[in-house]
Amino acid sequence: MSSKKKFGPRSALHAATVLALLAGSAYFTVELRKDEQAKAAAVQTVTDTPDLKSSNAGQRTGAQAWERLRNPDRSVLRGESGQVLATFTDGSRTATLTGPSRTFTEAANTKSRVVTENWVRLMPEPWRDGAEKEKWFKDWFKEYFGSEEDDIFAMAFQYVDQAPVKQDDEGISYAGDADFGPLNPDGKEGADLRLEESDFYDYLGIPYAFRDGTVMQPETQRYRAMDCSGFIRTVFGYRARYPLMAKDGVGDGLPRTANGMARSGLGTDVIPLKGITPQDRPKTIDVLQPGDLVFFKLDARTKQRLDHVGIYMGHDTDGHKIFVSSREEVNGPTIGDKGGTSRLDGNGYYASTLRSAKRL
Repeated sequence: MSSKKKFGPRSALHAATVLALLAGSAYFTVELRKDEQAKAAAVQTVTDTPDLKSSNAGQRTGAQAWERLRNPDRSVLRGESGQVLATFTDGSRTATLTGPSRTFTEAANTKSRVVTENWVRLMPEPWRDGAEKEKWFKDWFKEYFGSEEDDIFAMAFQYVDQAPVKQDDEGISYAGDADFGPLNPDGKEGADLRLEESDFYDYLGIPYAFRDGTVMQPETQRYRAMDCSGFIRTVFGYRARYPLMAKDGVGDGLPRTANGMARSGLGTDVIPLKGITPQDRPKTIDVLQPGDLVFFKLDARTKQRLDHVGIYMGHDTDGHKIFVSSREEVNGPTIGDKGGTSRLDGNGYYASTLRSAKRL
């Protein structure tokens, strides 16, 4: 992924005025609501047995304690009373930190409300056992634990219905209500209503130079649009700076498609892909952690390929496991239920087509 400043919205992301706008917006509020928080699921439930063989098991740092857990292998930082402060998974850059409570809503498409204390961020390096002793981690944790700077969830909701446009110092509109893709000119029965293949550079409307030198040109008809994998690449890649491939198999980093992402060796497969048939649906999804990528097999026409991806957000106030993704039916990123309930529990459309999950 290019590091040229003209492509990065870093200054806008760190502006206090942006945070103030977010706090007052209709679709995303930061609030401490005792009645809603009481209905929300626990930030992180750890029920498996600590790995007592680890040299870091039970290691205390002041009023805090580090604990090693398995399935997947991870380090959990607990506070003085035993509450989970942060979770770091071996091989993954995604970290889940506990912070101020927030409420995510999308009134135009759903009544679901996600009240959460989870703040999902990317570390500069993948986690490994003992990394809590390393300088890079200490510096990163000092900067981001307790920070209210935009995280993965905040960024994701800057593209849902009615999200306001945000521009960087170069005048590039890097956030705001996104479409899924342009209308399909082929109106034949059985054809998709909207075209896929809109990536983050299409949404931005600018050419983009990837780290391997490949330059991708935006298509005018796809301006302000991103398909499901384009949405993931926008949030994790363009915004949070996770490396990106230009296309599947071209360069290194996060692949272009949902299938490429799911089958890549990146991060940690918390729900390994066993197959794409209905019999391959995971037996349990309790291992999911906020920020995980979830992969689906929706369309028989894609044969052996997984064809949809979203970001798991945790439980809504009714106790259901909710995810956000960019969808054709809603024409953009959503936690709404048009075209299928956005729940991973139960036997609904997306719950029954879930096949795997990855922690980047």
